[in-house]
Amino acid sequence: MIKTDILIIGAGPTGLFAVFEAGLLQLKCHLIDALPQAGGQCSEIYPKKPIYDIPGYPEVLAGDLVDNLMEQIKPFQPGFTLGERAETIEKLDDGTFIVTTNKGTKHHAPIVAIAGGLGSFEPRKPLLENLGKYEDNGVAYMIKEPEIYRGKKVLIAGGGDSALDWSIFLADVADEVTLVHRRNEFRGALDSVEKVQQLKNEGKINLITPAEIVALKGEDHLEKVTVKNTSTSEETDVEVDNFIPLFGLSPKLGPISDWGLEIEKNAIKVDNTYDYQTNIPGIYAIGDVNTYPGKLKLILCGFHEATLMCQSAYQKIFPDKKYVMKYTTVGGVTGFDGSKKEAPKAVVKAID
Repeated sequence: MIKTDILIIGAGPTGLFAVFEAGLLQLKCHLIDALPQAGGQCSEIYPKKPIYDIPGYPEVLAGDLVDNLMEQIKPFQPGFTLGERAETIEKLDDGTFIVTTNKGTKHHAPIVAIAGGLGSFEPRKPLLENLGKYEDNGVAYMIKEPEIYRGKKVLIAGGGDSALDWSIFLADVADEVTLVHRRNEFRGALDSVEKVQQLKNEGKINLITPAEIVALKGEDHLEKVTVKNTSTSEETDVEVDNFIPLFGLSPKLGPISDWGLEIEKNAIKVDNTYDYQTNIPGIYAIGDVNTYPGKLKLILCGFHEATLMCQSAYQKIFPDKKYVMKYTTVGGVTGFDGSKKEAPKAVVKAID
């Protein structure tokens, strides 16, 4: 059985930063995530997309943000159970918890922090015959590594930010990019819509609207898609190497929804914004997975919530101790690996 001070369910940015804040309090953390690597959606869905609202970073790729967080928490030696889903939770008589994964791995901790983002998520798939045949053979529902599309003919379907952003990005990577949307209007950011229009005028993007994909063709690998103009009902075959339908994700809490937590619209309600504790003492919810009045689903808000959660967790674990917060500029950062980061000490020298 794996034992730790704080068991974090979800290894996205919020869960990773919680490790750092817990480490400053000399609390050990272990993380569980159903994905095979740390980073959550930032690693799984859009590692190469830039993020613009992280303090101190005018622009940072999602994957690079995860790499930086992993480097930041390295001195605190967190444990990871990856590729396994938190399945059941049991509260013991002493108030601690045992969380068991779908593969039977047991974890024991006095504090459980759920940082599962949007929960487990599945792409919304178009209703097309033989779609499964071409999955991983020309059809993908997310872009992890843009370089695999270099020199290829790529068709993207969708009308939101993801479809627009990836069409713009791949215009400089793929040999040919076609964007298909069932309406003439897009739901994405105005500057992205304008950029797509500009690239269309420059001949770098083929834009087909209003239209939808009605058929996929090819032997072992996707070779063509049939595009139907929804105004005229005219159908045209387009040669492609890759078809990427970006219709969004369907988030689900999964087994966590059966843990007795108070749920509201697929999110976990927290009792207050003082420490983001749930209706079950000792279980917290931080990041996109929680909800409360005024909630904003932003990474930077998750960082704030993780910080306050760790302070509350310390008081629960050590009710007789009083923690006096020290700024890292004053106290430095002492890792469990024996490392020490601190500002140089001022030299006091008498003047003759």
